[in-house]
Amino acid sequence: MNKVFPIVLILLIAFSCSQNNNTTTDISSEIPLDSITAITKEAYIYGFPMVDNYRIQYDYYEDNTSSEFKAPWNHLGNIARVFTPKDIAVQTPNSDTPYSWSGLDLRAEPIVLTVPEVEANRYYSIQFIDAYTFNFDYLGTRTSGNKAGSYLVAGPNWHGDIPEGISRVVKSETNLISAVYRTQLFNPGDLEKVKKIQAAYKMEPLSSFLNTEDAVATSKIDFIKPLTPEEQKSSLEFFTIMNFALQFAPTNSSETELMARFAKIGVGAGKVFDVQKLAPEVQEAMKKGIQEAWTVDFASIKKKMDEGKITSGDVFGTREFLKNDYLKRMAAAVLGIYGNSKEEAMYPFYAVDSDGNKLDATTNKYTLHFAEGELPPVNAFWSLTMYKLPESLLVENPINRYLLNSPMLPSFAKGKDGSITLYLQNESPGKDKEANWLPAPKGPFVTIMRLYWPKEAALDGSWKRPALNKVNN
Repeated sequence: MNKVFPIVLILLIAFSCSQNNNTTTDISSEIPLDSITAITKEAYIYGFPMVDNYRIQYDYYEDNTSSEFKAPWNHLGNIARVFTPKDIAVQTPNSDTPYSWSGLDLRAEPIVLTVPEVEANRYYSIQFIDAYTFNFDYLGTRTSGNKAGSYLVAGPNWHGDIPEGISRVVKSETNLISAVYRTQLFNPGDLEKVKKIQAAYKMEPLSSFLNTEDAVATSKIDFIKPLTPEEQKSSLEFFTIMNFALQFAPTNSSETELMARFAKIGVGAGKVFDVQKLAPEVQEAMKKGIQEAWTVDFASIKKKMDEGKITSGDVFGTREFLKNDYLKRMAAAVLGIYGNSKEEAMYPFYAVDSDGNKLDATTNKYTLHFAEGELPPVNAFWSLTMYKLPESLLVENPINRYLLNSPMLPSFAKGKDGSITLYLQNESPGKDKEANWLPAPKGPFVTIMRLYWPKEAALDGSWKRPALNKVNN
């Protein structure tokens, strides 16, 4: 029989920020060590996407000394290029579409986004991601079309009337969100057209849009320094960041009991989590919970994803779609945070070859074969992108090619039967096949297919991704 030690946790909480000033809470309870481990694991799985999202938002919108800085809060930062191996903040970055990034602080008043008319054959989207990392809404080609319009983005505390000139309201359940713009680039010579579209994207407070008196300003947020990706995997300071992020995410009614349980270990909006005041055995119990989240829970879902039993379409989406499955939400954040919901884009993922072996291009070579008429079914476009492991970042290579995609189809070498074979390997397959070459690192890798605005055949599973085959040398 396991010996259970009763532990008295006394956390004196005095947290100051924009929403909770000098809040002090005393918690005194006796919790067995195994319960501390179990609650810690649950809280860690729940909070990982929020903590990693905070890390990225801090780099993108707050720390103007960061090489990843995009624009201040409530401003739009256009990136008139695609991502390269030098972009390291986000795992498995998309290198298909030039991005525009904005972090929205919706506490004071809504923000109005105005978009220009975009030509009918060009795909674009605006993905709205809340502090929980739910994709709670979209604008763009699929949802609102390519006509010009103005859209109001509001936080949880706004209940005003819809002003004249607003096409639709986008409502968030959290106060800090990201709006991620993707604008399709057809080829390198098309970049100037993309720049003009990006320059026409407009963002302003509702008061500016209406030309009325500014809303009463909210107090400045005293952002705290985030953890590094490696620190997030083991440090108990993870819960300091989680508590900070939770302040801007009002508790959903479906999670009231969950938050009460997390409070037993000092986790909750506005609470101070002081690691130094925890007894050594409590710290060890909590570290064990974090470790189990990775070695047991995440390892289990990662295996199912590698086997294709769980797809990217199962782990990205709204709160309603995910039904509070926090492990799927964590998996989405770890493997490709800010991935699209399946209606907007699907991500067939290759981590193993057709024999079930992990991918490694140190000496191995691989092919992906599409018979004529069996290319990915999309309304917009598809791509295949290479990522080195363990970083899950783009791969430097001598031809600066990080993906293959459908706009490249005219240049691909084709078989006599109209089929297309793609070559995934470290060295060139030869000049006659180089147009179909996706350079791989000299080591382990994964590759991700992206289907933008997938057709029903992809959504209902009637189209199957082709096998990734290892070539015998």
